[in-house]
Amino acid sequence: MDAYRGKRLSAAERRTAILQAAATVFFEQGYAATSMDAIIERVGGSKRTIYSEFGNKEGLFTALVSEGADKALAALAVEEIGGRNLRETMLEFARRLVEVYMSPTMIGVYRAIMAEALRFPELAKAFYDRGPGRAAIRLAEVLEEAKKRGEIDVDDCRLVADQFAGMLRDNIHLQVVLGLRPPLSPSETERMARSIVSIFLDGLQYRAGKPD
Repeated sequence: MDAYRGKRLSAAERRTAILQAAATVFFEQGYAATSMDAIIERVGGSKRTIYSEFGNKEGLFTALVSEGADKALAALAVEEIGGRNLRETMLEFARRLVEVYMSPTMIGVYRAIMAEALRFPELAKAFYDRGPGRAAIRLAEVLEEAKKRGEIDVDDCRLVADQFAGMLRDNIHLQVVLGLRPPLSPSETERMARSIVSIFLDGLQYRAGKPD
């Protein structure tokens, strides 16, 4: 968080700095071992600022997840999708969700929750409900509307919404989480989003028995 030290920050910049510092410390020390003092040491400032903004350590962790989901779900806001067809909507949602998944903050959160989920099941539930679960529910609503318009023909929109999210959180995301490769570049994100949306909406056009 050195980029923020010694600078006069706006409220929004301060919040971002705190969340980034928290994600890093949660990953490095684990949720249980992380203290507010450790986060303050990383980002600077006062403990009162964090408590007034986030309440406690669990509130801070939940805010990390919720803000990531907010960024992705903005693509599915009613005012955003009014002039788009389903393909355009899915593509923009895919772009934003991949960007969230690949952000340093969310990579830190994901690593921390995977390590702590069994010890803190209530935290794991909050992570799922505020993040992946919330995104899948909203996407399912968008798909239901498309189904009513006759754009798609599916039986269970919630099931396919979960499957779409799973396609985006793929082996490349796992490689990043494991530190085997850096996060996707903007061009790689675009290529991945377009490929997944194409497969999701059009399929692989498999033709059984078709000769080479």
